[in-house]
Amino acid sequence: MTKPTRRSALKGLAGVAGAGALVGSGMTEWAKAWAQASPFKPEAGAALNLMRWRRFVVAEDEQFNKIVAAFTAATGVRVTVTSESFDDMQPKASVAANTGTGPDIFWSLYSTPHLFPNRCVDVSDVADYLGKKYGGWVPVAEAYGKLGNKWIAIPAAINGGYINYRVSQIKAAGFNEVPKDTAGFLELCKALKAKNTPAGFPLGRATGDGNSYAYWLLWSHNAAQVDENSKVIIRSPETEAALNYAKSLYDTFIQGTAAWNDASNNRLFLSGELALTANGISIYAAANASNDPKQKEIAADMDHAYWPIGPAGRPTEIQLCFPMMAMTYSKFPNACKAFMAFMLEAEQFNPWLEAAAGYLTHTLNAFDNNPVWTKDPKNTVFRDASKRSLVAGYRGKLDEKAATAMADFIVVDMFASFCTGRETAAGAMQLAERQLQRIYR
Repeated sequence: MTKPTRRSALKGLAGVAGAGALVGSGMTEWAKAWAQASPFKPEAGAALNLMRWRRFVVAEDEQFNKIVAAFTAATGVRVTVTSESFDDMQPKASVAANTGTGPDIFWSLYSTPHLFPNRCVDVSDVADYLGKKYGGWVPVAEAYGKLGNKWIAIPAAINGGYINYRVSQIKAAGFNEVPKDTAGFLELCKALKAKNTPAGFPLGRATGDGNSYAYWLLWSHNAAQVDENSKVIIRSPETEAALNYAKSLYDTFIQGTAAWNDASNNRLFLSGELALTANGISIYAAANASNDPKQKEIAADMDHAYWPIGPAGRPTEIQLCFPMMAMTYSKFPNACKAFMAFMLEAEQFNPWLEAAAGYLTHTLNAFDNNPVWTKDPKNTVFRDASKRSLVAGYRGKLDEKAATAMADFIVVDMFASFCTGRETAAGAMQLAERQLQRIYR
């Protein structure tokens, strides 16, 4: 088990958390009353270990810790929280599932529960309780949370990733806004390069940003890795068009994107070297909360936009789901369920959502009206992330095979190998096809 860590370079909106802090006798009494009335009763003597993705927004971290403290005060269940990088979450969860030992709860990414669905506690009762109370789940949450009719995870939130850009720099390049179509978007990136204020998107194995970019490239050109019957269809004229478009974009990028991880674009944008990328709201949150005048200047000069629409003619983005799953080897499955339900109750979830400052988007419809989406117009685009997102495995099923293909970075590697010249378009597609056929056999 690793010690808790935090990505110190990215500062959150620390002041937001104070508005909804779980402190004071009133909130403590509410939490205790909840524990008494809740249908989810922890086992006697229960204690939980929870592993989560590493924090990007400090205020979210602080508010989450207050939720944990309130749960312990109300139930007596001690919760030990550790964190790992995006890239380490899925491998560690897989090892725990295979060995039958590890944290009681993994709060992981994307389709991780579908890698080992039989090792996940059935949490259908938690999902039904929350869905009925809070206006139902958005479709993408059901896709990630359910296997057949059984819920194997609770999709606590979606991290929306959209276009982050410097307003002054796209204007200097001759554009008043980020184009809404892929053809115009390429022209913007060319113009930014000509001004020596380039764009950049990750072609390295970045679990969040790399997958988001690669699947958008693929799907926006009406291509997919499999069809509705899970037949591999990656080698197609549509995929070749996506590869050629990706190469045209890559030629406008700042140097080094083939080696980027999930922190690289944040760092370069905040250093002023990058004019446009795709990311969650964490770049804006960090710059806005900083005491550095240069960071404040970046925050004032940046905004967000949806992913451009490609030949497919509709939104084709994939957003980063954060499913929370209890493991069947846990001695305290009821305590796991109680924590999941407690966290998503409005009294906890609304302040936590505000503290995340737009970095996290809700998956229950009742939270559409949280003030975080309207108090700052630069946040609003992220409100729609959970309702616009497609799922891993599109057009086929979201299952263990789709989860494996994403975990193995097959689509990311296909684009990277072509854009960097390691493979021809035909070679890149053939390699991806062969890898997918081993999974979808």
